[in-house]
Amino acid sequence: MDHGAHHTMSHDAMSHGGPAGASWATAAKATLHCLTGCAIGEILGMAIGTALLWDTVPTMALAITLAFLFGYSFTLFAVRRAGLDLKSAIKVALAADTVSIAVMELVDNGIIALTPGAMDAHLSDGLFWSALLGGFAVAFLVTVPVNKWMIGRGKGHAIVHAHH
Repeated sequence: MDHGAHHTMSHDAMSHGGPAGASWATAAKATLHCLTGCAIGEILGMAIGTALLWDTVPTMALAITLAFLFGYSFTLFAVRRAGLDLKSAIKVALAADTVSIAVMELVDNGIIALTPGAMDAHLSDGLFWSALLGGFAVAFLVTVPVNKWMIGRGKGHAIVHAHH
């Protein structure tokens, strides 16, 4: 079996796209990175709000706040590891993730809000999790092209990749 056939494109050409802009792989990777932080924050917020028997609005507010916090912190740690000072790292994280997280949260929370009974469902309820995961899946699909466009323009996650 010829293993060399799988490596026709160099790693750089594949992950960073050509001069025409970002590749879909880079955009998907950036989105997934961001989505992981968002998902952790969102699930934590939903869990805390539900456990404390809060209403929908404060629970969603907490979930969105934590989604931004975790989304930014994932990027922050990545660029800090790359050697950036804290002030620059915070600027990079804010620039890279604000649009990404905002789009993701809008789509995800919109889907949860529009799914009948999802906001009233409990953490032990399958409906709660299917609405949340479905929301993340759609948010991912909506956010990848946004990130691809931003990276292609030298904005968003392009700033992060410049520091890796």
